[in-house]
Amino acid sequence: MASLICGSVAYDTIMTFDGRFREHILPDQIHMLNVSFLVPGMRREYGGCAGNIAYTLKMLGGDPIVMATVGQDAGPYLQYLRDLGIGTDFVRTLPELFTAQAMITTDLDNNQITAFHPGAMSESSLSSVHDALTGGKRPAIGIVAPDSREGMLHHARQFAEANIPFIFDLGQAMPLFNGEDLRQFIELASYVTVNDYEAQVLLSRTAWTSAEVAAKVRAFIVTHGERGASVFADGKQFAIPAVPAERVVDPTGCGDAFRGGLLYGIENGLDWETTGRLASLMGALKIAQQGPQNHWLSREEIGNRFQSAFGYRYN
Repeated sequence: MASLICGSVAYDTIMTFDGRFREHILPDQIHMLNVSFLVPGMRREYGGCAGNIAYTLKMLGGDPIVMATVGQDAGPYLQYLRDLGIGTDFVRTLPELFTAQAMITTDLDNNQITAFHPGAMSESSLSSVHDALTGGKRPAIGIVAPDSREGMLHHARQFAEANIPFIFDLGQAMPLFNGEDLRQFIELASYVTVNDYEAQVLLSRTAWTSAEVAAKVRAFIVTHGERGASVFADGKQFAIPAVPAERVVDPTGCGDAFRGGLLYGIENGLDWETTGRLASLMGALKIAQQGPQNHWLSREEIGNRFQSAFGYRYN
Protein backbone atom coordinates (compact mmCIF):
# COMPACT_ATOMS: atom_id res chain seq x y z
CA MET A 1 0.00 0.00 0.00
CA ALA A 2 1.69 3.20 -1.18
CA SER A 3 1.74 6.44 0.82
CA LEU A 4 2.40 9.80 -0.85
CA ILE A 5 4.47 12.01 1.43
CA CYS A 6 4.39 15.69 0.47
CA GLY A 7 6.87 17.88 2.32
CA SER A 8 10.40 19.14 2.49
CA VAL A 9 13.61 17.36 1.57
CA ALA A 10 16.55 19.18 3.11
CA TYR A 11 20.14 18.94 4.24
CA ASP A 12 20.90 19.66 7.90
CA THR A 13 24.43 20.97 8.44
CA ILE A 14 25.12 20.84 12.17
CA MET A 15 28.19 22.55 13.59
CA THR A 16 29.56 22.47 17.14
CA PHE A 17 31.07 25.57 18.76
CA ASP A 18 33.37 24.69 21.68
CA GLY A 19 32.35 27.75 23.65
CA ARG A 20 29.32 29.70 24.79
CA PHE A 21 27.52 32.25 22.67
CA ARG A 22 26.82 34.41 25.72
CA GLU A 23 30.55 34.98 26.16
CA HIS A 24 30.84 36.43 22.65
CA ILE A 25 27.57 38.31 22.22
CA LEU A 26 27.53 41.53 24.28
CA PRO A 27 23.96 42.60 25.13
CA ASP A 28 24.81 46.30 25.02
CA GLN A 29 26.34 45.91 21.55
CA ILE A 30 23.58 43.84 19.98
CA HIS A 31 22.72 46.72 17.60
CA MET A 32 26.11 46.29 15.90
CA LEU A 33 26.49 42.51 16.09
CA ASN A 34 29.45 41.11 14.14
CA VAL A 35 30.71 37.79 15.47
CA SER A 36 32.49 34.74 14.10
CA PHE A 37 32.63 31.28 15.66
CA LEU A 38 35.23 28.57 15.02
CA VAL A 39 33.31 25.29 14.64
CA PRO A 40 35.72 22.33 14.69
CA GLY A 41 32.87 19.82 14.73
CA MET A 42 30.57 19.51 11.73
CA ARG A 43 28.30 16.85 10.26
CA ARG A 44 25.77 16.81 7.47
CA GLU A 45 22.52 14.90 7.86
CA TYR A 46 19.74 14.01 5.48
CA GLY A 47 16.61 15.75 6.73
CA GLY A 48 13.42 17.54 5.80
CA CYS A 49 9.99 16.38 6.95
CA ALA A 50 9.16 14.27 3.87
CA GLY A 51 12.51 12.48 3.94
CA ASN A 52 12.31 11.85 7.68
CA ILE A 53 8.74 10.53 7.60
CA ALA A 54 9.50 8.30 4.61
CA TYR A 55 12.56 6.86 6.39
CA THR A 56 10.57 5.70 9.43
CA LEU A 57 7.63 4.44 7.37
CA LYS A 58 9.98 2.38 5.19
CA MET A 59 11.67 0.96 8.28
CA LEU A 60 8.28 -0.27 9.48
CA GLY A 61 7.59 -1.97 6.15
CA GLY A 62 5.54 0.72 4.45
CA ASP A 63 5.81 1.87 0.84
CA PRO A 64 6.50 5.62 0.94
CA ILE A 65 6.66 7.81 -2.15
CA VAL A 66 8.16 11.26 -1.66
CA MET A 67 6.83 14.36 -3.41
CA ALA A 68 9.16 17.35 -3.01
CA THR A 69 11.23 19.90 -4.90
CA VAL A 70 15.02 19.79 -4.61
CA GLY A 71 17.98 21.58 -6.14
CA GLN A 72 21.15 20.89 -8.08
CA ASP A 73 22.91 19.38 -5.05
CA ALA A 74 20.29 16.70 -4.24
CA GLY A 75 21.91 13.80 -6.12
CA PRO A 76 23.44 12.01 -3.11
CA TYR A 77 20.25 12.37 -1.06
CA LEU A 78 18.03 11.03 -3.84
CA GLN A 79 20.32 8.06 -4.39
CA TYR A 80 20.26 7.37 -0.66
CA LEU A 81 16.44 7.32 -0.70
CA ARG A 82 16.41 5.00 -3.69
CA ASP A 83 18.88 2.67 -1.99
CA LEU A 84 16.42 2.43 0.91
CA GLY A 85 13.65 1.54 -1.52
CA ILE A 86 11.84 4.86 -1.13
CA GLY A 87 10.09 6.14 -4.25
CA THR A 88 11.48 9.39 -5.72
CA ASP A 89 9.62 9.51 -9.05
CA PHE A 90 7.76 12.63 -7.93
CA VAL A 91 10.74 14.52 -6.55
CA ARG A 92 11.27 17.46 -8.91
CA THR A 93 14.84 18.76 -9.39
CA LEU A 94 15.26 22.47 -10.12
CA PRO A 95 18.85 22.81 -11.38
CA GLU A 96 19.00 26.59 -10.92
CA LEU A 97 18.41 26.29 -7.17
CA PHE A 98 19.89 24.56 -4.12
CA THR A 99 18.09 22.01 -1.98
CA ALA A 100 16.63 23.45 1.23
CA GLN A 101 19.29 23.64 3.92
CA ALA A 102 19.34 24.26 7.66
CA MET A 103 22.67 25.43 9.03
CA ILE A 104 22.73 24.98 12.79
CA THR A 105 25.49 25.99 15.21
CA THR A 106 25.26 24.62 18.77
CA ASP A 107 27.31 25.84 21.74
CA LEU A 108 28.33 24.07 24.96
CA ASP A 109 25.06 25.07 26.64
CA ASN A 110 23.05 23.52 23.76
CA ASN A 111 21.96 26.97 22.59
CA GLN A 112 21.52 27.09 18.83
CA ILE A 113 21.81 29.65 16.07
CA THR A 114 20.08 28.45 12.91
CA ALA A 115 19.94 29.80 9.39
CA PHE A 116 17.45 28.18 7.01
CA HIS A 117 17.64 28.52 3.23
CA PRO A 118 14.41 27.25 1.61
CA GLY A 119 15.89 27.00 -1.89
CA ALA A 120 13.91 24.68 -4.14
CA MET A 121 11.39 24.02 -1.38
CA SER A 122 9.87 27.43 -2.15
CA GLU A 123 8.69 26.01 -5.50
CA SER A 124 6.96 22.91 -4.09
CA SER A 125 3.63 23.98 -5.59
CA LEU A 126 5.06 22.99 -9.00
CA SER A 127 4.48 19.36 -8.01
CA SER A 128 0.96 17.97 -8.15
CA VAL A 129 -0.66 15.08 -6.33
CA HIS A 130 -2.52 14.34 -9.58
CA ASP A 131 0.81 13.34 -11.15
CA ALA A 132 0.97 10.39 -8.74
CA LEU A 133 -2.41 9.06 -9.88
CA THR A 134 -1.35 8.15 -13.39
CA GLY A 135 1.36 5.63 -12.51
CA GLY A 136 1.04 2.02 -11.46
CA LYS A 137 0.76 2.78 -7.73
CA ARG A 138 -2.16 4.95 -6.71
CA PRO A 139 -1.44 6.09 -3.15
CA ALA A 140 -3.95 4.88 -0.59
CA ILE A 141 -3.10 7.65 1.87
CA GLY A 142 -1.03 10.81 1.96
CA ILE A 143 0.38 13.42 4.27
CA VAL A 144 0.83 17.15 3.82
CA ALA A 145 3.91 17.85 5.94
CA PRO A 146 5.70 21.21 6.42
CA ASP A 147 6.74 22.69 3.10
CA SER A 148 6.17 25.98 1.29
CA ARG A 149 2.87 27.74 1.99
CA GLU A 150 1.54 27.40 -1.56
CA GLY A 151 2.75 23.82 -1.86
CA MET A 152 0.90 22.76 1.29
CA LEU A 153 -2.32 24.49 0.23
CA HIS A 154 -2.17 23.01 -3.28
CA HIS A 155 -1.41 19.48 -2.11
CA ALA A 156 -4.21 19.49 0.48
CA ARG A 157 -6.75 20.53 -2.16
CA GLN A 158 -5.39 17.96 -4.62
CA PHE A 159 -5.63 15.09 -2.13
CA ALA A 160 -9.23 16.07 -1.42
CA GLU A 161 -10.08 16.34 -5.14
CA ALA A 162 -8.59 12.90 -5.73
CA ASN A 163 -10.53 11.47 -2.77
CA ILE A 164 -7.33 10.28 -1.11
CA PRO A 165 -7.39 10.47 2.71
CA PHE A 166 -4.49 12.49 4.11
CA ILE A 167 -2.91 13.72 7.31
CA PHE A 168 -2.44 17.45 7.78
CA ASP A 169 0.79 18.04 9.73
CA LEU A 170 1.19 21.70 10.68
CA GLY A 171 4.65 21.55 12.30
CA GLN A 172 7.11 24.37 11.76
CA ALA A 173 4.94 25.75 8.95
CA MET A 174 2.67 27.19 11.65
CA PRO A 175 3.67 30.87 11.10
CA LEU A 176 2.63 30.65 7.43
CA PHE A 177 -1.10 30.21 8.01
CA ASN A 178 -3.93 32.27 9.46
CA GLY A 179 -7.19 30.98 10.91
CA GLU A 180 -8.97 30.80 7.57
CA ASP A 181 -6.13 28.74 6.08
CA LEU A 182 -6.13 26.35 9.03
CA ARG A 183 -9.89 25.88 8.92
CA GLN A 184 -9.57 25.03 5.23
CA PHE A 185 -6.88 22.43 5.92
CA ILE A 186 -8.99 20.81 8.63
CA GLU A 187 -12.10 20.72 6.44
CA LEU A 188 -10.12 19.00 3.66
CA ALA A 189 -8.05 16.61 5.79
CA SER A 190 -8.91 13.16 7.09
CA TYR A 191 -6.49 13.41 10.04
CA VAL A 192 -4.76 16.30 11.81
CA THR A 193 -1.62 15.94 13.91
CA VAL A 194 0.15 18.63 15.93
CA ASN A 195 2.24 18.94 19.08
CA ASP A 196 0.68 20.48 22.16
CA TYR A 197 1.99 24.01 21.47
CA GLU A 198 0.86 23.86 17.84
CA ALA A 199 -2.53 22.61 19.06
CA GLN A 200 -3.01 25.73 21.18
CA VAL A 201 -2.10 27.96 18.23
CA LEU A 202 -4.37 26.03 15.87
CA LEU A 203 -7.32 26.19 18.27
CA SER A 204 -6.72 29.88 18.93
CA ARG A 205 -6.52 30.82 15.25
CA THR A 206 -9.49 28.71 14.17
CA ALA A 207 -11.59 29.58 17.25
CA TRP A 208 -12.52 25.87 17.40
CA THR A 209 -12.23 23.49 20.35
CA SER A 210 -10.45 20.14 20.25
CA ALA A 211 -13.83 18.44 20.11
CA GLU A 212 -14.89 20.58 17.15
CA VAL A 213 -11.67 19.79 15.26
CA ALA A 214 -12.05 16.08 16.04
CA ALA A 215 -15.63 16.12 14.75
CA LYS A 216 -14.44 17.35 11.35
CA VAL A 217 -11.80 14.63 10.81
CA ARG A 218 -11.37 10.92 11.45
CA ALA A 219 -8.80 11.64 14.15
CA PHE A 220 -7.11 14.62 15.82
CA ILE A 221 -3.73 13.63 17.25
CA VAL A 222 -1.83 15.81 19.73
CA THR A 223 1.66 14.88 20.95
CA HIS A 224 2.91 15.89 24.40
CA GLY A 225 6.61 14.98 24.25
CA GLU A 226 7.67 12.88 27.23
CA ARG A 227 4.01 12.84 28.40
CA GLY A 228 2.85 10.79 25.43
CA ALA A 229 0.01 11.77 23.12
CA SER A 230 -3.76 12.15 22.88
CA VAL A 231 -5.91 10.80 20.05
CA PHE A 232 -9.40 12.24 19.63
CA ALA A 233 -11.35 9.82 17.42
CA ASP A 234 -14.72 8.07 17.23
CA GLY A 235 -16.11 10.40 19.89
CA LYS A 236 -13.48 9.26 22.38
CA GLN A 237 -10.13 10.46 23.70
CA PHE A 238 -7.35 7.88 23.82
CA ALA A 239 -4.42 8.59 26.15
CA ILE A 240 -1.22 7.26 24.54
CA PRO A 241 1.64 6.60 26.96
CA ALA A 242 5.18 7.69 26.14
CA VAL A 243 7.91 5.11 25.64
CA PRO A 244 10.93 5.90 27.83
CA ALA A 245 13.95 6.51 25.62
CA GLU A 246 17.10 4.48 26.19
CA ARG A 247 18.90 7.82 26.12
CA VAL A 248 18.05 11.36 25.10
CA VAL A 249 20.50 12.43 22.41
CA ASP A 250 18.79 14.55 19.76
CA PRO A 251 15.10 15.49 19.41
CA THR A 252 15.50 16.55 15.76
CA GLY A 253 13.03 14.55 13.68
CA CYS A 254 11.16 12.93 16.59
CA GLY A 255 7.85 14.35 15.40
CA ASP A 256 8.49 13.03 11.90
CA ALA A 257 9.29 9.57 13.28
CA PHE A 258 6.00 9.69 15.20
CA ARG A 259 4.17 10.55 11.98
CA GLY A 260 5.80 7.64 10.18
CA GLY A 261 4.33 5.39 12.86
CA LEU A 262 0.92 7.04 12.47
CA LEU A 263 0.91 6.43 8.72
CA TYR A 264 1.83 2.77 9.18
CA GLY A 265 -0.89 2.21 11.76
CA ILE A 266 -3.58 3.90 9.66
CA GLU A 267 -2.51 2.06 6.49
CA ASN A 268 -2.69 -1.29 8.22
CA GLY A 269 -5.97 -0.76 10.03
CA LEU A 270 -4.53 -0.85 13.54
CA ASP A 271 -6.76 0.45 16.32
CA TRP A 272 -6.00 3.95 17.62
CA GLU A 273 -4.40 2.84 20.86
CA THR A 274 -2.00 0.56 19.00
CA THR A 275 -1.33 3.12 16.27
CA GLY A 276 -0.54 5.78 18.86
CA ARG A 277 1.70 3.44 20.83
CA LEU A 278 3.64 2.46 17.71
CA ALA A 279 4.10 6.12 16.79
CA SER A 280 5.25 6.85 20.34
CA LEU A 281 7.81 4.03 20.12
CA MET A 282 9.21 5.40 16.86
CA GLY A 283 9.73 8.80 18.47
CA ALA A 284 11.56 7.19 21.38
CA LEU A 285 13.81 5.22 19.02
CA LYS A 286 14.66 8.39 17.11
CA ILE A 287 15.53 10.55 20.12
CA ALA A 288 18.19 8.04 21.17
CA GLN A 289 20.16 8.65 17.97
CA GLN A 290 21.92 11.71 16.54
CA GLY A 291 20.28 13.12 13.43
CA PRO A 292 16.79 12.52 11.99
CA GLN A 293 17.57 9.40 9.93
CA ASN A 294 19.96 7.20 11.91
CA HIS A 295 17.59 5.05 14.00
CA TRP A 296 17.11 2.12 11.61
CA LEU A 297 16.04 -1.18 13.22
CA SER A 298 14.70 -4.40 11.71
CA ARG A 299 10.95 -4.98 11.81
CA GLU A 300 11.55 -7.91 14.16
CA GLU A 301 13.46 -5.69 16.58
CA ILE A 302 10.75 -3.02 16.42
CA GLY A 303 8.15 -5.71 17.22
CA ASN A 304 10.23 -6.88 20.17
CA ARG A 305 10.62 -3.31 21.47
CA PHE A 306 6.87 -2.77 21.14
CA GLN A 307 6.05 -5.97 23.02
CA SER A 308 8.55 -5.09 25.74
CA ALA A 309 6.96 -1.65 26.17
CA PHE A 310 3.28 -2.61 25.92
CA GLY A 311 3.00 -6.36 26.52
CA TYR A 312 1.59 -7.39 23.14
CA ARG A 313 2.53 -7.52 19.43
CA TYR A 314 1.20 -4.81 17.15
CA ASN A 315 0.83 -7.12 14.13
